[in-house]
Amino acid sequence: MYLKVAEKIEQQIMSQVLNIGDKLPSVRLLSKEHGLSVSTILQAYYHLESKGLIESRPQSGYYVRFNPSRFPQKIEKSNPQQMIKTKNVEAIIGEVYDDFSQQGITRFSLSVPAPEILPLAKLNKVMMQALRDLPGNGTSYEQIQGNVLLRRQIARWSMNWDGHLQADDLITTAGCMNAISYCLMALTKPGDTIAVESPVYFGMLRFAQSIGLKVLELPTDPDTGVDPDDVKKALQKHDIKACFFVTNFSNPLGYCMPDEQKESLVRLLSRHGVPLVEDDLYGDVYFGKTRPKSCKTFDEEGNVLWCSSISKTLAPGYRVGWVAPGKYLDKVKQLKLFHSITSATAQQAAIASFLATGRYEYHLRKLRQTLHSNSLQFTRAIGEYFPEGIKLTNPTGGFILWLELDKKIDAYQLYQEAMQHKISIAPGTMFTLQDRYQNCMRLSYGMQWSPEIDRALKKLGNLVKGMM
Repeated sequence: MYLKVAEKIEQQIMSQVLNIGDKLPSVRLLSKEHGLSVSTILQAYYHLESKGLIESRPQSGYYVRFNPSRFPQKIEKSNPQQMIKTKNVEAIIGEVYDDFSQQGITRFSLSVPAPEILPLAKLNKVMMQALRDLPGNGTSYEQIQGNVLLRRQIARWSMNWDGHLQADDLITTAGCMNAISYCLMALTKPGDTIAVESPVYFGMLRFAQSIGLKVLELPTDPDTGVDPDDVKKALQKHDIKACFFVTNFSNPLGYCMPDEQKESLVRLLSRHGVPLVEDDLYGDVYFGKTRPKSCKTFDEEGNVLWCSSISKTLAPGYRVGWVAPGKYLDKVKQLKLFHSITSATAQQAAIASFLATGRYEYHLRKLRQTLHSNSLQFTRAIGEYFPEGIKLTNPTGGFILWLELDKKIDAYQLYQEAMQHKISIAPGTMFTLQDRYQNCMRLSYGMQWSPEIDRALKKLGNLVKGMM
């Protein structure tokens, strides 16, 4: 009940019926109006306060502290030029990754949930149980396609987005990137061209380059992703062998492709005989009422290779992922046999148990609330601490923000200066093969909000101001 009350007040704030500084009704008045207990109304106010939407003033009451009109400007649709950059960014990526091991760093650069918002005790419990129950205490090989109980649970979970998968449709992998790599190797050969969104996750770009692929970066809307019309134009001009898109809450733009757009994309690629590698890593971290569908939902010919994992929602270090490769299942299965034989036994069994008991669903509800609250807190802080004129995405899920700064700002230089204050960001140039996004950066809000996080954002904002 408290969430229903909080949702009504949040809607009024977002529609600007309530503005910054407006006083909210007293707890007792709202209690009488709704016929609810004082404690229920207090819970609603505490919930809104945790999101940074309202604030408590001693001996005065609750007041609105957030206004969507103060959002930074919206990011515009990307328009990549098809020229390979001359500057090598491998050193930048290596530098950012090396900083992960340092102590005391505020890691806005790390696109995984922080340990403090994960159910570590419950994970430890299921892992210990798995080690006790497995043959050889988890030292034996699993079958090539992966733990059958885990595949059954993933298939069951796919009903949330009308996936209708069966256990035999799935192959487990060592995380989502491992699934993507198998798919690209199954679909292409050196010299082939693949089409991707822009900006796009740097790990995928680097892998594509490592196996000799050409990468065509497509215009991408920060709210809806790649337009099927742009894909159609690209198919007419280029010999594209496969497409790769992160359809739900992408990394790094955070867009969510509308379901009807996904269906159009699947139909278009099917007509042209071009397979789609779909990264649905963030699909379960939605802030709305229902999970968005995947492109795989609309796949009737096995042309979509659907990849995901629990690395962004539950246990990054377990490296448990999977793929439903459609009609390419045998090719992907053979590649897995060649490259790794099988997947880690104990981790698969532990995650299977976690999904089977309903713990995952309960954890996701809490995680989504935390991340939604964080996204609003970060947006408020960026609007307050950063200079005017910056542009910012407004994701409806996931835990990543993409910022576009003044063109005179070099985000790599900002990264170096921020690291002097133990703050790590991901410079935008990491997410393209072109000379683009030098004034952009990716920030993760996948940690517990705290005064320390607020101070780090304020320091980052001051550093940006000092570079202008």
